[in-house]
Amino acid sequence: MREQNPLMRVEDVPYEVDGIAMVGHLAIDDATAAARPTVLVCHEGNGMSTHVRETTEALAQLGYAAFALDYIGGGRQANDEATWAQLSRMMEDPTVARGRAEAGLRILLDQPGADPSRVAVLGYCFGAVMGLEMARGGFDVRAVVGFHPGLLQSRPDDSRTITASILMCIGTEDPYMTRDQRHALEQELLDAEVEDWRIEVYGGIGHGFTNPDSGALGLPGVEYHQPSAERSWRSALALLAETVGP
Repeated sequence: MREQNPLMRVEDVPYEVDGIAMVGHLAIDDATAAARPTVLVCHEGNGMSTHVRETTEALAQLGYAAFALDYIGGGRQANDEATWAQLSRMMEDPTVARGRAEAGLRILLDQPGADPSRVAVLGYCFGAVMGLEMARGGFDVRAVVGFHPGLLQSRPDDSRTITASILMCIGTEDPYMTRDQRHALEQELLDAEVEDWRIEVYGGIGHGFTNPDSGALGLPGVEYHQPSAERSWRSALALLAETVGP
């Protein structure tokens, strides 16, 4: 990562959604008041990670106003029953996921210089699901990038509302997105006549390949893979440049 810009504002932002105390991570360059494209970052299913914070700061260094929302609580990682119960609730009821996404997006767009007409979403694991739910839910977003997404619930009718460009980066050996599930997603996007979507598939790669700390979880099929992390990041940046700038 490049040397930190002294005018870069990096801070944790506390807020509340559904009675839960959330802590997001904001990064924005205050050197200019000019409008800049915005990127909402959605963390993995087990909570806010160092990787997501660093990604948010890297996006700000590239000229984006970036905010990593919190949809679990406390701005931390957790592997407990309460966390998984919240994930289950959001998977079963997309309005819950969309509500938490909207709260994070509101904080991002309240920042001086954040351009509400140029919004993209980057999501990891369940964060990728949240990004797609935003596109399905009619949010004004131009692009959604998902890295090793969790199981994407089929919502054919909702998918017909997608106007954003979609990029999903998936490993062939991901236990949380099987080949059949990936093909089902492809078919749903085709049937919904989504205009611009793509799926990048990484051969022999599992879940969590972008996060250097993934292997510490000790879960089968979850491991960091640097080449795939770098390739998917380049693809993400190319789509951001194409759809929102800077």
